[in-house]
Amino acid sequence: MKEITASMAGTVFNILIEQGQSITDGQEILILESMKMEIPVQSTSTGEVAEIKVNIGDFVNEGDVLIVLK
Repeated sequence: MKEITASMAGTVFNILIEQGQSITDGQEILILESMKMEIPVQSTSTGEVAEIKVNIGDFVNEGDVLIVLK
């Protein structure tokens, strides 16, 4: 299992993937909002989405797990 973590603190603004979907390295997977700016989060690995650990509106800190890949 591979984990994709938040690179900064912010609120989950949008989730661009679904559980079970195959994603590639560099693909945008979700949007964080921080200081009224929308920041895209990209996948750091290729794999299948095993679990989405956050929901729209959740606040995350730097290092929090966002997505688990298998």
